[in-house]
Amino acid sequence: MDSNRNAPDKKRALVAGGTGFVGRALLPRLVEAGYAVRATSRHVSKSPAIPGVEWLESDVRERADLERVLRDVDVAFFLVHAMGSGESDFAQAEQRTALQFREAAGRAGVKRIVYLGGVAPEGKPSEHLQSRLRVGELLREGPVPTLELRASMIIGNGSVSWQIVRDLALRLPAMLLPSWTDSRTCPIDVDDVTEALLRGVDVPLNESTWYDIPGPETLSAREILLRVAALRGRHLPNLRVPLLSVSLSSWWLKLVTRADFAIARELVLGLSTDLLPTRLGYWDAIDYRPKWDFEASARRALANEPAPDDVAGVGARLEEALVQLVARKLSRGGAQRS
Repeated sequence: MDSNRNAPDKKRALVAGGTGFVGRALLPRLVEAGYAVRATSRHVSKSPAIPGVEWLESDVRERADLERVLRDVDVAFFLVHAMGSGESDFAQAEQRTALQFREAAGRAGVKRIVYLGGVAPEGKPSEHLQSRLRVGELLREGPVPTLELRASMIIGNGSVSWQIVRDLALRLPAMLLPSWTDSRTCPIDVDDVTEALLRGVDVPLNESTWYDIPGPETLSAREILLRVAALRGRHLPNLRVPLLSVSLSSWWLKLVTRADFAIARELVLGLSTDLLPTRLGYWDAIDYRPKWDFEASARRALANEPAPDDVAGVGARLEEALVQLVARKLSRGGAQRS
């Protein structure tokens, strides 16, 4: 039974991509804010049980499904990604979905679309970032006023970008740091992202537009890795290597991170240049400031990691002991040579 049908005076919000990392964090916030909330999933039986959320089984690539889930919706959050879905060309799939979504939202009378995209890089974007930016353009060119919010690295358990830096910092005894690790970004906590999305429903919007939503600190990839290691009491021995490319470096991930390699590699390829905000003003527009600096956000993510089962837990403890042992030997070797 859909409990939201008993509250006809509530604004209805749809979260397309509700089973994703940000979607799962946003859904309870919308319920708390008084919205009648529905979310889409291709497999409702596998969706998280969140009180107050109506799950609709649907495929957002199908026009008939979009017509059904967007009916009577006031605001729609577009948090859909095709990367990692098995699509042979994820960029084309994402853009086709965005086109169908914007047209279906227009026909349904949706009043606003809020989209979470990625920060435009200083240089040439990776395929992933290029697709994220193009999806934002397509939605903003549609018939429904659209607010595009652009975030870089989002910190929190479930975030692939966080999983990558967490594993690189904590599962390697030492690291080569190519020149591209000097590239800078403004990481942001998932709670601050969901607040930005939630307040995006009511921020004045005369026409479709976009804003960056940076976290409170600007950090290089190198600083991020060393800070995460330090939070676990590790000194991460590192060597600067100016000629190692991003593409070659990304192959570390196959050996180190538990994140899906295809997704992780695309995300790392996006680090070849700075990912810094170029259009500020959103925090002022919604009268909010990010509450989590990087260290506090990373510390919380590490503290709240899901507990591994017995077998995985033993393996993790053995792995950590081995990494610490090798790191100490490398550190002592470096000290003796100096």
